[in-house]
Amino acid sequence: MDAAHTMVTDRDFAGYRGSPPPIRWPHGRQLAVSIVVNVEEGAELSIGMGDESNEFIYEAVERVEGVRDLCMESHYEYGTRAGWPRIRELLRQYGVAATLNANGRALAISPWLAQEAVSDGHEVSCHGWRWERQVYMDETTERRHMVQAVTAIEAAAGAPPVGWHTRSAPSVATRQLLVEHGGFLYDSNAYNDDLPYMVSCGGRPHVVLPYAFDTNDMRFFNHGGFVHGDDFARYCIDAFDRLYREGAQQPRMLSIGLHLRIIGRPARIGGLERLLAHVAGHPGAWFARRDEIAHAWRDGLGLPRWQARPVPEGFAK
Repeated sequence: MDAAHTMVTDRDFAGYRGSPPPIRWPHGRQLAVSIVVNVEEGAELSIGMGDESNEFIYEAVERVEGVRDLCMESHYEYGTRAGWPRIRELLRQYGVAATLNANGRALAISPWLAQEAVSDGHEVSCHGWRWERQVYMDETTERRHMVQAVTAIEAAAGAPPVGWHTRSAPSVATRQLLVEHGGFLYDSNAYNDDLPYMVSCGGRPHVVLPYAFDTNDMRFFNHGGFVHGDDFARYCIDAFDRLYREGAQQPRMLSIGLHLRIIGRPARIGGLERLLAHVAGHPGAWFARRDEIAHAWRDGLGLPRWQARPVPEGFAK
């Protein structure tokens, strides 16, 4: 067997094995509900933005190569122009503290969106520089993009991000680089649990907050996925109800993934409203930012309060 096909030994199929730490969420809540609003508009690959190609998933009707795709560009613009105001109003109406998972380039183009989010009490986390996978990046490129994204988000939001979530596929070096950078409390580059968990990386404890693709509005674009706003609401409510019951005995976390240009459409936004109303009607539910969840998990394990470290000199050189 050659090196390219050597079996890895660092995968964890056991997890907590049904016996997670006896951690309780703040104020005795039984379920942490993490609303994640992905902000990618302007960070999608676009020849018009000087990129090497055009984005072609989710919104593009046909793939356009070699020239600007004005159709695709306008689909993404819908998210900030029309989708964000609807989503923002619902979050305010139901008192939801959410996490904006934002690309650095998106906020460099629309810094006002980050400013509105911060004024509403939301966390601004990092989704990379461009909306792209890191799995094929060399380490030098990944370091440079990481610093570029953090710089743009700090300029727009007034504070650097403490969370990171790569578009679907991180590289094998991503988590190590986040810890080496020193500014990241957690990452969400995993999909393998309904609870946070700790990993040791570079000799330091690091929080992983698993994300979810099933309780996610991206399924409006999946074959056999959501069609009506109520499809999204019903599915997410079923997930909430199950985890809420389990949370009476053990800690539980539910991640709900949103996108400005997807759930922000008028025919879909009602599904989000029904979900938020349902969750808000349960006193044991905690609408929580992901940084709050990560801090609470560390606190429950008796770990010292996390603090960012200075970025090492030459980190991205």
